Amino acid sequence: MARTAGDDDDDGPPPAYAAQRGPRRDPRLKDLGISCMLNTEVAALLAVIRRRPDPYSYLPPAVAAAEEATFAGLISSLKALRGLLFQPRHGAWRCSDPSTYLTPFLDVVQSEEAPPAATGVALSSVLKILRIDVFDECSPGARDAVHAILAALTNCRMERFADAGAEEAVLLRVLQVLAALLRARAAPLLSDSSVCTAVNTCFQIVQHAAGSRSSELLQRTARHCMHEILQAVFARLPDIRDGDGDGDDPAVLGGGSGAGFGARCMVDVFSFLCSLLLNASDMVATPDGQGAFTSEEDVMLFSLVLVNSAVELGGEAIGKHAKLLRLIQDDLFYHLIHYATEYSPLVLSMICSTALNLYHFLRRFLKLQLEAFFMFVLLRVCGGANGPQLQEVAVEGLISFIRQPTFVIEMYVNYDCDPLLRNVFEEVGKLLCKAAFPAAPGPMTPVQLQAFEGLVSMITTIADNVEVDKAPDHDAYAVDVSEFRLFWTERWDSSGGGGGAGTERETWVDFVRKRKLRKKKVAIAANHYNRDQKKGVEFLKLCHLVPTPPEPRSMAYFLRYSPGLDKNKIGEFLGDPDEFNLKVLKEFTETFDFTGAILDTALRTYLEAFRLPGESQKIQRILEAFSERFFEQQTTGVFATKDAAFILCYSLIMLNTDLHNPQVKKKMSEEDFIRNNRAINDKKDLPREYLSELFHSISTNAITVFSTSAAAAAEMTPSRWADLVKRSRAMEPFTPCDFKHKLSREVFVAVSGPAVATLAAIFDGADDEETLNQCVEGLVSVARIARYGLEDVLDEVLCCLCKFTTLLNPYATTEETLFTFSNELKPRMATLALFTIANRFGESVRGAWKNVVDCLLKLKRLKLLPPAVIDPDGGGGGRGGSSERPGGQGHRHRASTSDAGGGVIFPATHRGAGTSRHVSGMIGRFSQFLSLDSGGESLLSVGSEFENNLKIIQQCQVGAIFKESGKLPDEALQNLGRALIFAAGGKGQKFSTPIEEEETVGFCWDLLALLVSANLHRFATFWPPLLDCFNAVSQLPLFSPCPFAEKAIVALFRVAVRLVSAAAAAAPQRAVDTRVSEELVFKSINMMWKLDKEILDTCCEAISESIVRLLTEHAGGVQTPLGWKTLLHLLTVTGRHPETFDQSVAAMVKLMSDGGAHVTRFNYAAVIEAAFGFAALKISPLDVSTRILELMAESVNWLIQWHKSGYSDPGNSAGFSGGSSSSASSSSASSVEDASRMGNLAANMFIKLAEALRKTSLVRREEIRCQAVFELGRAFNLAAAGDLDLGPAGCLACFNLVIFAMVDDLTEKTLEYSRREGAERETRSMEGTLAAAAELLADVFVLLLPTLAQAPGFRTFWLGVLRRMDTCIKCDLAAGGGAGVMLELVPRMLKRMIMEMKAKEVLVPREGDELWEITHIQIQWIAPAVKDELFPE
Repeated sequence: MARTAGDDDDDGPPPAYAAQRGPRRDPRLKDLGISCMLNTEVAALLAVIRRRPDPYSYLPPAVAAAEEATFAGLISSLKALRGLLFQPRHGAWRCSDPSTYLTPFLDVVQSEEAPPAATGVALSSVLKILRIDVFDECSPGARDAVHAILAALTNCRMERFADAGAEEAVLLRVLQVLAALLRARAAPLLSDSSVCTAVNTCFQIVQHAAGSRSSELLQRTARHCMHEILQAVFARLPDIRDGDGDGDDPAVLGGGSGAGFGARCMVDVFSFLCSLLLNASDMVATPDGQGAFTSEEDVMLFSLVLVNSAVELGGEAIGKHAKLLRLIQDDLFYHLIHYATEYSPLVLSMICSTALNLYHFLRRFLKLQLEAFFMFVLLRVCGGANGPQLQEVAVEGLISFIRQPTFVIEMYVNYDCDPLLRNVFEEVGKLLCKAAFPAAPGPMTPVQLQAFEGLVSMITTIADNVEVDKAPDHDAYAVDVSEFRLFWTERWDSSGGGGGAGTERETWVDFVRKRKLRKKKVAIAANHYNRDQKKGVEFLKLCHLVPTPPEPRSMAYFLRYSPGLDKNKIGEFLGDPDEFNLKVLKEFTETFDFTGAILDTALRTYLEAFRLPGESQKIQRILEAFSERFFEQQTTGVFATKDAAFILCYSLIMLNTDLHNPQVKKKMSEEDFIRNNRAINDKKDLPREYLSELFHSISTNAITVFSTSAAAAAEMTPSRWADLVKRSRAMEPFTPCDFKHKLSREVFVAVSGPAVATLAAIFDGADDEETLNQCVEGLVSVARIARYGLEDVLDEVLCCLCKFTTLLNPYATTEETLFTFSNELKPRMATLALFTIANRFGESVRGAWKNVVDCLLKLKRLKLLPPAVIDPDGGGGGRGGSSERPGGQGHRHRASTSDAGGGVIFPATHRGAGTSRHVSGMIGRFSQFLSLDSGGESLLSVGSEFENNLKIIQQCQVGAIFKESGKLPDEALQNLGRALIFAAGGKGQKFSTPIEEEETVGFCWDLLALLVSANLHRFATFWPPLLDCFNAVSQLPLFSPCPFAEKAIVALFRVAVRLVSAAAAAAPQRAVDTRVSEELVFKSINMMWKLDKEILDTCCEAISESIVRLLTEHAGGVQTPLGWKTLLHLLTVTGRHPETFDQSVAAMVKLMSDGGAHVTRFNYAAVIEAAFGFAALKISPLDVSTRILELMAESVNWLIQWHKSGYSDPGNSAGFSGGSSSSASSSSASSVEDASRMGNLAANMFIKLAEALRKTSLVRREEIRCQAVFELGRAFNLAAAGDLDLGPAGCLACFNLVIFAMVDDLTEKTLEYSRREGAERETRSMEGTLAAAAELLADVFVLLLPTLAQAPGFRTFWLGVLRRMDTCIKCDLAAGGGAGVMLELVPRMLKRMIMEMKAKEVLVPREGDELWEITHIQIQWIAPAVKDELFPE
């Protein structure tokens, strides 16, 4: 609402001029109101002027007339104004000349005769006119009016007021009018000089109020008015058009078009404020009446408040005006740095606030100034160099900077990545870590708490900005510097980046990262150079920091700008007379800019870069180079020649030594110095004033010629500041930037080590919930950053959290650990944070999986793990595996149900890249969740301690680590699996009882099976390294194979079931991977049972169950020979037990009875071997053994079928026959096209069958032996009937390896039993089997005779047949005393064989053929009864 004319609140704010709302008002009514207001003010002023001191006393007429004459002029002007107020005018008051109604009031203000009361009333009237905006900038005569008001205020004489109270009242009104004038709508019409006059007038009142010990009200009002005037002036700066401010153009400095005051007055006002900082000591009141302020600190605070206000209102517009900006760059920042540590914490706080505002608005122009402020003020004071009070304020100021959204990344990019500047961000980060680190036990100090808060804020800022939707590959973070660049002077050229804006920004990121890498390598090179100069140069070449061979300029930049380089080494190198060193010296000197500098300042700057060597010739060479550079850049023309500069430089060095060396007793005087330097300037004298100034400068401030101490660099000297200002003119400007992913990651790398150590130490020592929460938030933020290629940092975080869980304390008993976990907040928070990070960022965890697994096992021993961790329904990790579901549908259902159950940590989002800061938000509620106070509404506020602990562990979602491990990369997955294997092997574990050991090992293998189940698709990739761990585990000192191998083989069979079942449904293109995976798992199974063969007996039921399931349900998925061999071998071994025999033999019979659907030429031998095992088993019933033997004989049909089909396996997977990963199988499959190989392969498989039947013929049970002999003969008959081509060699092999061996073994057995007492029955039984075997020999001989006759060794073979016949008769004689059956059987068989040989013309008398003769001779010995019949004379 617009202010009315009747308002008389002089202390209120100025009215806002705005259009009136509501129904439109007649403008004449507003003008009438102004007229009434002015009439009232005139009447009041006339009344005050006419008022007598004592209205009741008599005043003679003459005296009264004299007094009336004194005020006649004032009264007449007021009366004239009153006569004009209500006369008709041609326009509104706003269109009238303000001098018409202002002049009478201003005359009273300036009048020396007017009483104080009248002056006060007149000032109140002017104030009211200004506040209600009777006129504005468009009113005619407004410019003259505002200047007239200011002139009246300036000319108001206070000396005439004898009463201090009256004087103070008038001064208060003057201040109010000044403030209102600068805030009025016509204020822009004031000139620059008028604004300066207003500021000066107000400051005089401030001084007067402070010096005359006026009331507190006047002092505060004067300072407040000064503040308001500054605000009104600088608030206009953003509206003034851009200008450099360097010239005298009033259009530029005054705002353009003569509009009124502009940047010029602001420059003068700001310069005045800076002078207040510089001359604060002169403003303090002294006994002789000089000064006005009570203390220097009062002056500093007063000026800093005004400066801060000016910067806040001017904002970024200050950067558009060069003179204002230069005041800040050159003067203000120097004062801020200089006075920051000399006064109270309040002054330092104001300085930090001012610096923060300057950073916020003008950092693009203050790169070096900000660096100096951080290095010389904040970092130094935060380090505690100036006491704890200032340290606390400095830390607060530093945290204010850190809270700026882009401060962290901007500091890193502009300073840490700039080779010419200090690592400001790294220094800030390390200082926060050092200040926050708890040096001693006990509560944290305020400084530590503040530094800790700043550290967490910094890490959280980086974490919030580092995240990306898809994390780059690990190699994408690598930076390669493969070529030399003079990067010290290199700048980013935005026009040089190719492509669009996106490419350009990425190129800038790469440019910054390479600069930082080079800067790091330069620091390393400096370290090498300090120890060995040659090694340092070689390292520079190796890292492409200097060319090969080095050139002078690059070497000079290395010496000039390398941090940490030994200044002695630099000086010695520069002073060396070698030609290359002289060139480097010249280039080194040219890196300095001495333009406009006086000689001693330039010399100080030059000698701060190195330590001047002690040898005079080296000093001479260095000073010559300096003198030449200074002479070239001198602007005053003092020196006529460079020799004059060189001589004076040498003279200054000598003067410095003379004046400041305590060993010199007689000091050089000024006259001596001037006399010593006569006629050196081309035979003329240098100006005496110039030499005198140099003398006094050296005498008051020594040049540190030979000092290597860092103390000299701790102060910002005027010469150092002058050099900084000069460098800032040519320095690359500050680059405002936002966070980029790769840069954000590298920002954290700079402080990762100290940050993690500090957070861990604070968490270890803290007890209050808030600090613990902040620590956990910080550690989780570290994990959010470290997930991007910083695996070592993430491992360190997890190791720290494992330690804080107290679960791994080797000295605590189980009861103590459980008590601590149940009753202390810290272990539970650490546990929850540990598994949260492992779940969220497991893809980047490497070695820390071991610690995580150890904590998990400890929780298992404490019985705190819920059963859902190993979920047999969904995870496939449950023991027994009887509830396996293809595809893991049960697992997914249960996982989603668990996630929906209100988990504190895990929302229903995936744990990959792109995790937002809700992770830390969840962590922030740890204490609320974990609080066990009965009065709170915690989730854990009900139930026993054990139940509460279980609820906490349930929130950890431990099972998700394994069930969702399919998202882990191979390396992380292998590390997790390796940790589980070594834990199962007992590494790092201590077991109190064998039961505990068995449960722990079994739990590890359950988790490993669960892990494999989630990663079946890449089993072939991640399992081989784990397979190598088995050998390493077996070599552990305390390795116990019994529980390890026992639990391992059961778990591995569950894995095999999943792999084989998945292989059956796999796509053909994945056939190779599935075969490799199958070989790996069965290789692992074989390794396990070979560690301890007794486990095949102890775990027979579980193993047999898995094998039976594989053979009955998933036999088609077994695709490797190793898989079949392992399965069938272990089936026979475990089937020896009565409890497993039935299911095992049933599976065997089913496999062989299914028409050979799953039997192939690759697993045929294993099938036959397994069948033999069951057939020969003692506990096998007769009908079972008989059935198996029949199936074995009938398997010849499979051989015939494969032989006829070219060895492809009908009814079986084609991939098995052609793509086995076994090299032997591959070579066999590739050669089956060779006809000769076909026969050999058939013979080999048939011989395998025949050998199995032969071995069965040796068992103790007669029925089985006879059945085996019978089935062997049947097999030969089937082979002959099916045209199975065994070939001559194959037929001979059948006799040599099978039939002959069987007859020999049975003969030996018969003789063995005959020698035993009481074994007549066994002897007769064995004789019967031998007779059957002998008869089989004859039958097969007759059957295969055509083929056998073609063999080249038939003669030898036939002798073997005769020898077996002879042995049978002798055995019969020895065993039965001549009453055996062999005496009858052998002649008959011989007769049959010889007659067949004759019929086939194999045995015929031929000349030169010994077969007839040999047979004739042998028959005489073996069966003389049939000799005549077979060989008649």
